[in-house]
Amino acid sequence: MNRKLQNMAEQALIVSNIFIVFLLFFENQLIVPTWLQSVGRMHPLLLHFPIVVLLAAFGMEFFRFKSTYISNTFYLGFLNTLWLTGALLAAITVIMGLLLSKEQGYSGDTLLWHKWWSVGVLWFSTLFYWIRNAAWYKPILAKSMAATAALSVVMVGHFGATLTHGDGFISAPITQSAPVPLHEAVVFADVIQPIFEQKCVACHNSDKMNGELMFTDIKSILKGGKTGKLFVPGKPEISLLLERIHLPMGEKKHMPPTGKAQLSSQEITLLSLWIKGNADFTKKVTDLSPTDSLRIIASTLFSPVENTEEIYDFDAADESTIAKLRTAYRTIAPLARESPALSVSFFNKSNFTTEKLSELNAIKTQIVALNLSKMPVSDTDLKNIIPFENLQKLDLNFTNITGKGLKELTILKQLKTLSLSGTQLNFNDLQGTIGNFKNLKTITLWNTQLSVSEINKLQKARKDITFVAGFRDDGSNPIKLNPPQVKNSSTIFGQPILVQLYHPIKGTEIRYTTDGTMPDSIKSPLFNNQTLLKESASFRAKAYKTGWLGSDETTFDFYKSSFKPDSSHLLLALNRVHQAAGANTFFDGKLGTFSANSPAWANNWAGVRNNDLALVCAFKTPVLLSSVGLRIMEEVETGIFPPEFVEVWGGTNENQMRLLAKIKPSIPSKMRPHLLYAITGQFKPTTITHLKIIAKPLQKIPEWHGSKGSVALLLIDEMFLN
Repeated sequence: MNRKLQNMAEQALIVSNIFIVFLLFFENQLIVPTWLQSVGRMHPLLLHFPIVVLLAAFGMEFFRFKSTYISNTFYLGFLNTLWLTGALLAAITVIMGLLLSKEQGYSGDTLLWHKWWSVGVLWFSTLFYWIRNAAWYKPILAKSMAATAALSVVMVGHFGATLTHGDGFISAPITQSAPVPLHEAVVFADVIQPIFEQKCVACHNSDKMNGELMFTDIKSILKGGKTGKLFVPGKPEISLLLERIHLPMGEKKHMPPTGKAQLSSQEITLLSLWIKGNADFTKKVTDLSPTDSLRIIASTLFSPVENTEEIYDFDAADESTIAKLRTAYRTIAPLARESPALSVSFFNKSNFTTEKLSELNAIKTQIVALNLSKMPVSDTDLKNIIPFENLQKLDLNFTNITGKGLKELTILKQLKTLSLSGTQLNFNDLQGTIGNFKNLKTITLWNTQLSVSEINKLQKARKDITFVAGFRDDGSNPIKLNPPQVKNSSTIFGQPILVQLYHPIKGTEIRYTTDGTMPDSIKSPLFNNQTLLKESASFRAKAYKTGWLGSDETTFDFYKSSFKPDSSHLLLALNRVHQAAGANTFFDGKLGTFSANSPAWANNWAGVRNNDLALVCAFKTPVLLSSVGLRIMEEVETGIFPPEFVEVWGGTNENQMRLLAKIKPSIPSKMRPHLLYAITGQFKPTTITHLKIIAKPLQKIPEWHGSKGSVALLLIDEMFLN
């Protein structure tokens, strides 16, 4: 690298480090504009370059003082370029990562570890670059620092992989437990939860909670996320989980996101059947009816009760032959350890040809399972399957076969399981052929032209075969829209604010009201992103679209808060569990959710029970105040009640304040749904420089409550001064 270019790169490295310090120092105040989010999202694209370059530099540094290299000018020059390039790329990657971390869904301890290890590697590499030419820099120091730096890069990668793929991603293959026997398998724990863990948890966990949704435990799954409940028990057709899964791949809200591992057709069927069966979390697989589709499909995932292994009367194929037949698009694996039986699967339909099947004749005796799902297989290709005389399981899902080709397969006397989902087979094709399959035990037919009544006829004709139809929508139950969403970064405003509501499905109308009535699809105003709010308001909104069921109603509360104190402090301690950000909690513009007992980083609730909440605020410049509001949580079931009263004191001297208002909210007289709302006290406009707010928890929970006579918990997340 010529000297001029090196100087420019070194200056860029220094500037980048200073900029990173600035970003870290003002991280809590940082708001990333939309146009800059794309830069942050390039973080996963670029991060591999500094990893490779820095590891190469560390390796070369380790051997730098060997006699072979210490006087080699090319080696030393190339090493210097690697150092500078790697450090500069690391700086750019860290900046992108800091921008990316400000998007919703990134939080938790893993993110903190990943961030600070990354910054540490950058600063270490930068320091290393400048000291490595000092006179006191010796071989022992070079080797120890290079080894330390390399280990640090590995740790950065580890935490990054945990963020992307979920906790335990690396160790999962060697730590997974033995297969559960069928008689012990629980539907949710052993069938449904593994699907969530493989396809959902990576983006929905305590460290990366996209959409405020977690799939890590039952309570979080039942709670749902920012857009509502995941499912409606017994009604897969209106469940948000399945709606997102079935959205076109191009849709932004399709789940899992494009680029992530998608759910297989079997996994989607299992989720649909589980929700249709009321989404039970405790039922065992064997508790289901023997003819239940969920039980039939789930049973294939577990070892049988007897745990017996079939003994085959043929020899194992030659290992060298198997190795030659394996390709990037064709896997060949033993059915079980020490078993001669083989399972073959094809991938990538653009690489599939009939000859690829013919090549398997060298191991035709050993093939007992063949997966051709989604391959361009036609009737003429099936003649190449007939030589597999010991074939027991054949997957032809979403292929181009017809009834004519199906007749060819009747010669396979060992065939027990046949999957034909997503094919164009009809009732007549099967009716004339099914009787010729002598040992067939299971046939899968969901997403075919066969109706439920036709499948029932086939079942009556062949009671020894289990016909798996799966969940099917007959068209009489249109999918229900999920509720509208709010796009404003905060619903607390000081200046007039333009309300921004949206719906992820194109062509959807949003109807709303602000007068407390329920919105309908005809009379209620049509939302057009032109609504300017000057005062606090509560938006009740529903989504509508032709051919869909209207969404559930959702409410968005917008709060005006004209003044923010220059300083504030608490006179009495907060509840140990609900500290939030102390006195700063009430004016930080962050609203809490119903997860009041979640970790401190995930909630914004300040609470008291054993004493009053007493807050004193000061303004450097006098303000004309006429109302004070407190946003509270009411969760009667768990003993969270409105305050007994709130007193608002104000004046121009901290020691000479007078009572401006006393708020006495209504106390619930019976159990009612959880609520988040503001209680407000109005008073004559008064010029003040000091404000004191005292909120007393309810001293005696009412007699009708299970905790009658106890002191209630009071939770407040924000205060509004106008």
